[in-house]
Amino acid sequence: MTTPTQQLSDAGLSIWLDDLSRGRLSSGGLQRLIDQKNVVGVTTNPSIFQAAITSGTDYDAAIAGLAARGASVEETIFEITTTDVADACDLFAPIAAATNGVDGRVSIEVDPRLAWDTAGTIAEAKQLFKKVDKDNVLIKIPATLEGLEAITAVLAEGISVNVTLIFSLERYRAVINAFQAGLKQAKENGHDLSRIHSVASFFVSRVDTEIDKRLDAIGTDEAKALKGKAGVANARLAYQVYEELFSTERWAVLAKAGARPQRPLWASTGVKDPAYPDTLYVTELVAPDVVNTMPEKTLDATFDHGVVTGDTISGTYGEAQQVLNALEGLGVSYNEVVALLESEGLEKFVASWKELLADVEGALATAAKAS
Repeated sequence: MTTPTQQLSDAGLSIWLDDLSRGRLSSGGLQRLIDQKNVVGVTTNPSIFQAAITSGTDYDAAIAGLAARGASVEETIFEITTTDVADACDLFAPIAAATNGVDGRVSIEVDPRLAWDTAGTIAEAKQLFKKVDKDNVLIKIPATLEGLEAITAVLAEGISVNVTLIFSLERYRAVINAFQAGLKQAKENGHDLSRIHSVASFFVSRVDTEIDKRLDAIGTDEAKALKGKAGVANARLAYQVYEELFSTERWAVLAKAGARPQRPLWASTGVKDPAYPDTLYVTELVAPDVVNTMPEKTLDATFDHGVVTGDTISGTYGEAQQVLNALEGLGVSYNEVVALLESEGLEKFVASWKELLADVEGALATAAKAS
């Protein structure tokens, strides 16, 4: 009997873990997920690092050492996070080698306060890439309007990118355009396109959380029947966009030069509403050449009782579009929802980052007193 996670892998889906901590690395826990549950990559974000660094004692010695050197709060966070990511890159290096860099990837995000600062994002992306110094790192850049230009510029430098916080189909099209523009520039700059990789992180569960709230407020049977359907429908239509924009003549020219497509990555795949199956955003979003980055709870649920039936995306586009049309017909504005979700997503990451800054500042002060 193959496990559900193996079945996902066999269907062409890559499982990445949406979490990283020093404890996962030192305990061998992350290696076990690689060995037993088909995990072939890792994503991080400001909230994940905030949780990792502020819970337990795993980082106390590192913070004490940095305090003794007189490191600032920003320098301390930069040192700690890039060290964890570099160590995780080493752990995943065999997978990266076996897949020609497609998997075995570890993502690290630019300071979320730079999300509206194109030049600042470009500068920090280069700094993170240089510091981690591993071929299999991905630099995460939010898909804000200001971020699009940064994505193109960073790819043009030969740096692999994870584009994050994508909620709308229109913005996803703009992300793919920015990716292909970046590869064209990278080629002109003399970079080997086969070594540049990218994923586009399309967020799923938060779409349902916001739309379900609006459907509950409407309260009709028709509205209730649409609950829990928008997130999957939106992601399925994103895959249709992926298929469309990676079969154009423009893409064919880049592919001929060695370029690899930017894979869709399903993010925010933990179910927020306990009324829904806990594997909903995994088993309903299976297709070749996608990534699903799962919190460990979702990974465990999938491994334990996920029912994998092969490709559940191809051929669903008409039905998915009907869901979005029906929502609009009820007065639920797609454009309003996705704009709100991008704004809230960035606010959450900035808030997590500020909490992390405050906590590390306190830890540095405590360590300095102790010495």
